[in-house]
Amino acid sequence: MTIHASRRDVLKGGGALVVSFSLAGALGEALAQGAKPLALTEVDSFLAIDAGGVVTLYSGKVDLGTGVATALPQMVADELDVPLDRVKLVQGDTALTPDQGTTWGSLSIQIGGMQLRNAAATAKAALLDEAAKRLGAKQNELKVVDGVVSAGNKRVSYGELVGGKSFALKLDHAKPAAGKDPKDYKLVGKPVPRVDIPDKVTGRFTYMQDFRVPGMLHGRVVRPPAIGATLESVDEASIKDVVGVVKVVREGNFLGVVAESEWGAIKAAEKLKASWSKSQTLPDAAKLWDEVRASKVAKDEVTSNVGNTADAMGQAGAKTLKATYDFAIHTHGSIGPSCAVAEFKDGKLTSWSASQATHNLRKQLATMFGMPADNVRCIYIEGSGCYGRNGHEDAAADAALLAKAVGRPVRVQWSRADEHGWDPKGPPTLVDLRAAVDGAGAVTAWESEFFIPQQTAGSFNVPLVAATLTGMPAGDDIAPGNIFQNSAIPYKLANVKTVCRRLATTPFRPSWIRTPGRMQNTYANECFIDELAAAANADPVEFRLKYLDPNDQRGIEVLNRAAALAKWDKRPSPRRDQRGDVVTGRGVAYCKYELARTYIAAVAEVEVKRSSGDIRVTKFYLAHDCGQIINPDGLRNQLDGNVIQTISRTLIEELKYDRSAVTSLDWASYPILRFPQIPELVYDLIDRPNERPWGAGEPSASVVPPAISNAVFDAIGVRLRSVPFTPDKVTAAMKGAA
Repeated sequence: MTIHASRRDVLKGGGALVVSFSLAGALGEALAQGAKPLALTEVDSFLAIDAGGVVTLYSGKVDLGTGVATALPQMVADELDVPLDRVKLVQGDTALTPDQGTTWGSLSIQIGGMQLRNAAATAKAALLDEAAKRLGAKQNELKVVDGVVSAGNKRVSYGELVGGKSFALKLDHAKPAAGKDPKDYKLVGKPVPRVDIPDKVTGRFTYMQDFRVPGMLHGRVVRPPAIGATLESVDEASIKDVVGVVKVVREGNFLGVVAESEWGAIKAAEKLKASWSKSQTLPDAAKLWDEVRASKVAKDEVTSNVGNTADAMGQAGAKTLKATYDFAIHTHGSIGPSCAVAEFKDGKLTSWSASQATHNLRKQLATMFGMPADNVRCIYIEGSGCYGRNGHEDAAADAALLAKAVGRPVRVQWSRADEHGWDPKGPPTLVDLRAAVDGAGAVTAWESEFFIPQQTAGSFNVPLVAATLTGMPAGDDIAPGNIFQNSAIPYKLANVKTVCRRLATTPFRPSWIRTPGRMQNTYANECFIDELAAAANADPVEFRLKYLDPNDQRGIEVLNRAAALAKWDKRPSPRRDQRGDVVTGRGVAYCKYELARTYIAAVAEVEVKRSSGDIRVTKFYLAHDCGQIINPDGLRNQLDGNVIQTISRTLIEELKYDRSAVTSLDWASYPILRFPQIPELVYDLIDRPNERPWGAGEPSASVVPPAISNAVFDAIGVRLRSVPFTPDKVTAAMKGAA
């Protein structure tokens, strides 16, 4: 189960969440001073065992609906040999949980889980040492069942062993403690039911949008009609008839209302009359890619450079193939709009939000209000719909600003228009590719350029909208995430040069959105390798296998298993045997995530209706190797979400805007995939229990756009190089190829 603990709960004495263990008493002394250990090098930062044997985990990584609130306890319960139902989880609370980094990049298990496992193994070793002394037994005579250590007929529980002292043990995550042999796992690798689902399907789960505190007021922000507009005047008398209005808050270009009820805040925000300056700072949407290409380049980042591509391209008899791919601007499209609650009390700020980076948010709020970070506490409450840095941090800043203005707790619930219009965006990506092919069809050189926004060095803080509008300290960082990843290719060629042209600006405030960069870059690379296979009249799977590193057997295996799963018919693309309006095709794509971890290969089967340009993905096959699988059912959940969301992004989603602001402010103007459009999903989960676990929250999304694009080419012989693959683009491409 997941619990939201107060500092007071933790500070209570025996039988509370944290008890002591060692004679050093370090945790007890810390708690007496009102602090809990948070350092990544302390066992007590990660876990505690109470007198009843209940284990409490403290995780800086949070569950975004990803299932880690089940998987992390699975890992620790197995390591400690305790029942899963006796493990509790506290997550994303800056006063109680260590800063394990932002919950992103498919690192919750790979990094966060392994840190917890190390803490559990270290704690267990100390518990067994103490148990051996208590029971007068040797280590090899001890057995642990359900948190009880026995030797013959003598027994002692973990609860009896900890007995009022802290662990006071150091951790070295670079050299983790020896853990349990994978062959002895009882929970890891098993499809343990997710702990959150029963409450979610019965309406009992408390999402951030449901969260309340006593004495709370409700706030709404009146958004500028244009990005960059200046607030010129406000007529507070225009809402004199709205019941329950507490205050109109104007600070710089920030305008908000606070009311006793949520409906009162909504009506006041709708009726409040304000005048704003005109502003047209956005590029012409019809000329977006010209704008991207013409943008100032802050630096060129070479992500791979092998051999000499210029010489290879210039060789006599070499044929050069070129292509340009683009990937649209996307909004996060969270199903539940962002929400936060904030309270200033006794000079300290408490913020409740669905931020996936509460430790970073704490620093940003402290900077914004000019207060010590120690006086800010950020607490994670799971949001209804969050993947990537959406609007939750901005809602937290809105709520804090309004709470400070009225001196009471304030809840800010964003509207759908707020969410689509003001969350940070996944930036546009433009990719130029070139390859040289010899007379036998072999690839002799590969060059690519990725036009993507720069990333502010050392900072992943997306500026808070409220801070920017008020003129409070906000920073001007550009933080799209590590979007250079997978620009380099996984294929072994003699001459390769890949360059990211890091642009000084991008049209909207950027942030990371599921599989940032890895998806867009893999899309371009995997489509282009398919173009080279077609030019060589080669089977797309065999062509890829030809250029994969023969020493990378896991990559070769995952590609072969995806082909076997889909019953791949070996032949070149496209098909030449189809007539009629509706035609079918299949396409393959491969990715080694960040060229360092999780392997994925996919086959998409599609139907294309020539007369309308409609694409329907009918089946999607995926082979997935993330090393040790913690929970195969949870992994399938992640793959479902990855594939379905990315089909939506590939076929449908695209931000609409004019010169002033976003115009796709609802689901009608920013549609997403519907249930009847979901394909049959077929998986081959490759479990490697003796390997480290890698991430699964993002990697499989990277292969979806190229697999679909390649399948469409197989069906109609036309390349789709611009996401989303809307019907009008399909029909235009067919006409252009005719």
